[in-house]
Amino acid sequence: MNLNLSDILKAKGISPSVQRVSILRYMTEHHTHPTVEIIHEALSTSIPTLSKTTIYNTLTLFSQKGLIDSFVTDDNATHYDAVMTHHAHFKCVRCKRIFDLPFPELEKVENSDFEINDIKLFYYGTCRFCKEHLNN
Repeated sequence: MNLNLSDILKAKGISPSVQRVSILRYMTEHHTHPTVEIIHEALSTSIPTLSKTTIYNTLTLFSQKGLIDSFVTDDNATHYDAVMTHHAHFKCVRCKRIFDLPFPELEKVENSDFEINDIKLFYYGTCRFCKEHLNN
């Protein structure tokens, strides 16, 4: 097991099992906003006993402990993101990939009736890779 990832899990009060460390490693190495199914497909060859339920429960725990974030896209798929700095997302309507974008400056809400805990900003359009392919 990667000692650094184990230490990160322990610091969050999570027991670092082989499955949890593998899922966290995948999330930190692949900033592709995967779904449970994508992670399962990637890890099931090295951990044949890994179930989608275990992945889902692990990702839910990671999200609750602030290690990752989750969001639902327009097709009702839940995606997971290990980049915890503020940023927006862009989903290409052609290839369906999701990209991180810098978070735009937003005016602070000056209303004492609201306490904002989180902001989710999503853009939809055509990514540069698909645009280049269309132009060739």
